[in-house]
Parts: sequence; C-alpha cells; structure tokens
Amino acid sequence: MVDKKPAKDVNKSAEIRRIAAAMKEKGEKPRPVVIIAQLKKQGVEVSSPQVSMVLKKMGFRPRKRRGADATGTRREAAGRGGPISVEELLAAKRLVSHFGSADRAVAAIAALKRFES
Repeated sequence: MVDKKPAKDVNKSAEIRRIAAAMKEKGEKPRPVVIIAQLKKQGVEVSSPQVSMVLKKMGFRPRKRRGADATGTRREAAGRGGPISVEELLAAKRLVSHFGSADRAVAAIAALKRFES
C-alpha cells in the first residue's frame, strides 16, 4: 500500500490532490473529513480548511446548504422583493394556466433556474 513518510518530507497539497483524484475516479465525492482520515493513517496531519482550499482550487465545490427549514423550502411570499403583489399573483395564475398545472409551471421554472447558473 502507501508507505508512511515523515510529515516534513510530504507535500501535503499534492497528497490531498492525489487522494481527491483517486476518489473522483471511483465515483466518490471528495470530502475533507474522508481525506483527513486517509492522510492521518499515512501519518500526515492536515487541517480541514487546508483540504477545503485545495479541493476548491481543484474545482470541487462545497455542498449546498439547505434552505430556511429542514425540508429545504423557503418562504416564497416574503422573497427577495418583499411580499408578492396582486399583480404578480395574477401573472403567476396566467403562467400556471399556460402550462396546464402548477406542477408543470414549477418544473419549467426549475429548468430555467438550472440554465441561469
């Protein structure tokens, strides 16, 4: 397996990148906790912020946090622009009638949001 090297002879960032690349090849998502544990087995001490920064530079994005409550839903009525006006509700009603159901309208908006990112 991997031989243990003294910590002073190890390029920690290179080791983090090596483990992250191996995890990606296996189809796993590289997470700082897992990488820290693997490096600790090899006798290399790294911090969570260090691992996170190396992963970020490699292009791995941190996990998204959930919304305001445990289900991930947010209060839509008091969104970015404040309470929803009557005119906005009427426009939403026209949109729903155009798509045939509220579920299809929401699906269309979700698809549109994916293209905005």
